[in-house]
Amino acid sequence: MRSLGTASAAPGERDTGRLDVGRGRDGSTVSLPVAVINGRQDGQTLYIQAVSDGDELNGLGVVRRVVPQIDPSELSGSILVVAIANYFAFQVNEHRSPVDNTKLNRAYPGDADGTSTERIAHATFDAASDADMVLDLHQGSTSRMIEEVRVRCGRRHSLHDRCLELAKVFDCGYVLDQKGPDGQLARAAPDGGVPTIDPELGGSIGLDTQSVEAGVEGVFNVLEYYGFLPGRVRTQAQTRSTGFDQYGAPTGGLVDFEADLGQRVSASTTLFTVTDMFGETRATVTADSDGIFWRSRRLPQVASGEYVCSVGTDVDTY
Repeated sequence: MRSLGTASAAPGERDTGRLDVGRGRDGSTVSLPVAVINGRQDGQTLYIQAVSDGDELNGLGVVRRVVPQIDPSELSGSILVVAIANYFAFQVNEHRSPVDNTKLNRAYPGDADGTSTERIAHATFDAASDADMVLDLHQGSTSRMIEEVRVRCGRRHSLHDRCLELAKVFDCGYVLDQKGPDGQLARAAPDGGVPTIDPELGGSIGLDTQSVEAGVEGVFNVLEYYGFLPGRVRTQAQTRSTGFDQYGAPTGGLVDFEADLGQRVSASTTLFTVTDMFGETRATVTADSDGIFWRSRRLPQVASGEYVCSVGTDVDTY
């Protein structure tokens, strides 16, 4: 029998339920939607989590497509799923929790007696720690971004190679291999001995069909490669970046991009220009080094110093 919250499944069964994480302002129980798929055969455990940030819905799109497709009678091992991790932020479609203004993916491993976000982190980290590997499904918020996978434990970590392998198996084509900030699940779980990756499934407002499909394919790649489901997956070469340059607007105005997502750029390649309201160019921004045009803001209007785009640097193939 495998359980997560009120979801409990015997071998060869699937169940859904709720995971209690505290109480809301009206005193009612706050709980997360969870699922357990318990295979007929013994095997490893995979933990999948989505909507760590309340406005990142592509991971939820992946979950709602993947879970119904898995036949427990064909599964070896078990899959634990938290469909919506950041309960409060999801309700208001915001990145951070409106209750404590905290980003869930900076709160791991959490605190059972802490803030509301720390309590959610504690409960979900406990579930993740019970797995053999973790997929923490994200996206580039509402920005425009390529589909990629992030390895956040750092290249000197003892589990780095296993996390990198997991990222390669997921196969978005691009990997950011850079140590992440403290409090990320993809930082904390490897410290506890669980290989973890952070797939960033594009960036959109609402659900993006292409990015959701990339996530669905990635999950099934993992399930087949690691023996949860029958099938044979051949890993493909990935383009890896180990650095990340961010560019802001030198002045206010409207942005016009000269580079496209995924485009290889060289030092001095024009990334974007800023014009005034009457079309006169006020600034031209070029790349500082060679790399890949990785991410950009969605709206054209910017103030001085506001974020505009990012370039993945120190690029290789592995």
